[in-house]
Amino acid sequence: MTGPGAMLGARRTGGADAVEAVVGFEGEVWRVRRAPGAPGAPGAPGDTGATRGGAERVGEEEPGAASGAGAEPKPGPGAGAEFGEIRIDDADFPWLSGRFEAGPAYGDVRDLFARELALAERDDAGHWEEWEALYGEIERRVRLVSPDGPVAGFLLHIRGDRAWFRWSDEPLGGGREAGPEG
Repeated sequence: MTGPGAMLGARRTGGADAVEAVVGFEGEVWRVRRAPGAPGAPGAPGDTGATRGGAERVGEEEPGAASGAGAEPKPGPGAGAEFGEIRIDDADFPWLSGRFEAGPAYGDVRDLFARELALAERDDAGHWEEWEALYGEIERRVRLVSPDGPVAGFLLHIRGDRAWFRWSDEPLGGGREAGPEG
């Protein structure tokens, strides 16, 4: 997918139309994880090297992650801690949504997602600048992992036991749309 007008969330399916591509997501489990270098991750400021709850095994790779030259480094203790999982149960292209089950590290980002939604729902002058700054913090701390591996860009909202998102194979730029209320 290329360019700012690229459709987020569509898989390359060799000619299948977008509706077929989206329907194929239902039932999938997507993971919300700690991003490499984020607070609480190994090597991040303040990291003591101690193993945290929900940590992966040393040397374990993401499911579907490529190996070899240019591959994402293998996580160590505390890397990729689970913020939660999303089981897709609805696809309203380009948005996917599903039941969110919080993981052991979700408390580290719960307030960020609550503040993000509060800002996205406001309708006053200048709030989008504040929303962009806050969402930038979410992007630094969180990564979204599809069944095929980490995605490059995403816009994720979480409210209680529901999550909805759109994603791209390329990092997202400015001009994101906060999306439908869930």
